[in-house]
Amino acid sequence: MASKETFQEIASNVQLFQNIEQKERFLFVIGALFSRAISLKKAAEIMELDVEVFSQLLELMSIEFSYLTNEDVALKKSW
Repeated sequence: MASKETFQEIASNVQLFQNIEQKERFLFVIGALFSRAISLKKAAEIMELDVEVFSQLLELMSIEFSYLTNEDVALKKSW
């Protein structure tokens, strides 16, 4: 199991936020979002950001997010 120091070291590499707590929260939110444990709205709420701002932040970081599965995307493209 990774130590708290390891998590803090990883979080410190996230250049976007000023303090370690914000960085750790962002990494947690990204993980929860991609595992579909929370919605985009809830992720933005946890980060204390507007949904649109949070979406733009993901886009600026080249983090692609969609609730569609790969099969859904393929189906949508075939229409």
